[in-house]
Amino acid sequence: MESPSAAAAVRLRREPVSDQLFARLRDQILTGEIAAGDPLPSERDLAADYGVNRHAVREAVKRLQQCRLIEVFHGGRTRALDWRRTAGLDLVVDVPGTLDAVSVPGVVHDALEMRACIGADAARLSALRASEDQRAAIVAAAAAYAEVGEDLEELSVADVAWWRLIIEGCGNLAYLLSFNSLVDGAITMEQASPELRSAELLDLDAHRELADRIARQDAAAAEQLARELLNRSVARADG
Repeated sequence: MESPSAAAAVRLRREPVSDQLFARLRDQILTGEIAAGDPLPSERDLAADYGVNRHAVREAVKRLQQCRLIEVFHGGRTRALDWRRTAGLDLVVDVPGTLDAVSVPGVVHDALEMRACIGADAARLSALRASEDQRAAIVAAAAAYAEVGEDLEELSVADVAWWRLIIEGCGNLAYLLSFNSLVDGAITMEQASPELRSAELLDLDAHRELADRIARQDAAAAEQLARELLNRSVARADG
């Protein structure tokens, strides 16, 4: 395999260079261009290849380490890790200012599928655990959602706000943190556009009915409808 150091022929934009370098190295690791166990080029080589200073290289390498994509050994030697065994959900979060979203085949589908699983169970738990005020807020948000119209961008924003109320009402902190990661990352990436989720976003009746099922504390029915609603976007991602 040609080393990333030898292959690098492009110079990075000037700002923010550490983010750009992080994104390039991240994608090389995720796509296998830098395989698990492979060494990364030296700090000096990376700085020369990409036309950046060594401080930017150190920042990029530090972030790769924080994402558990590489292991840094004594003396500064680095090797790529098997990211499927070491990385976390934060990997799907796109970094502001970087070149491309995570380039792993199926990542958008998988994120939407995870969202459907979390959303369905959160709807069930919200019906069981949400306070009276939280249930009322979910119903009110669903009614407001129906007044947004058919602009998919506006519906997407309102949909996120509505689901946040449901997730908060379910009382599961891990679900809430996962929701934050999905909203900030894969769900707002261009690949998971509102157009992809149009069958879900445009079903105003389903939003109102799900809110009503949560308000009635019908946990099983809320879970079933939430799964059906969210899986529409998963099916579109399959296509």
